[in-house]
Amino acid sequence: MSIVKVIVCGSCGKMGREAIKTVSKEENLELVGAVDLDNTGKDIGLITQNQALEIYISNDLEFIISNTAPQVMIDFTAPAVVKEHIYTALQNNVVPVVGTTGLTNEDIEEINTWVHRYETGAIIAPNFALGAILMMKFSSIAARFLPQVEIIELHHDQKIDAPSGTALKTAQMIKAEQVKYGIGDASDNKPEEIEKLNGARGGKIEDIHIHSIRLQGKVAHQEVIFGGKGQTLSIRHDSLDRSSFMPGLVMAIKEAVGLKKLIYGLENLIEF
Repeated sequence: MSIVKVIVCGSCGKMGREAIKTVSKEENLELVGAVDLDNTGKDIGLITQNQALEIYISNDLEFIISNTAPQVMIDFTAPAVVKEHIYTALQNNVVPVVGTTGLTNEDIEEINTWVHRYETGAIIAPNFALGAILMMKFSSIAARFLPQVEIIELHHDQKIDAPSGTALKTAQMIKAEQVKYGIGDASDNKPEEIEKLNGARGGKIEDIHIHSIRLQGKVAHQEVIFGGKGQTLSIRHDSLDRSSFMPGLVMAIKEAVGLKKLIYGLENLIEF
């Protein structure tokens, strides 16, 4: 495999730092640029691993792309700027691999139009942890057999968006499976609820309740709880360290080279 040239947006954030360390050490990947609003002009290697990489942080994505000619742009930034980064990458025929969450269904549709316009693909993954992908897949299978389901997602207290992209994606996958197999709304036989405290039952999408918890000490966790006659089933995944996301990220980078379509969800890169 030829060398893949990679830049990282959000390189000084927690996920960005992990991505920098991974890409700089991975065989067949070459880190060529780092973008962030913080630490402009500093060597990203000294910030992430106390080892100079002679790659200096810039706050200008266009400048980095034009001067390094990357094939892939990793983005771990924020919902407010991620769409602009994706558009800039696609305009310049750079494939974005995006872990930033907070994108809406309308955002995904708009990005898909850009992909077709510029004939350059994109990978958007609510979660890069392979265990989380399996959790979502197993949950969609369980939905065929157990009609009632709720999702609890837990993250660190610095996460801005709620519910998480992983929870939303899980609900979408479960709903798609229910529709495919003709499974009706499991709430049909429930009594009308009285919510004495607004939000006590969490949010609701695709007829599925999602509960979001934000606490210090957490990284990324999700439990999908199914109910059936006389039984429950819990499917849970825990990311205990951000290194858990890196194998999936590397897989996505390597799949991104030459991509011409939008892939939403890492499960679409895995043969089950």
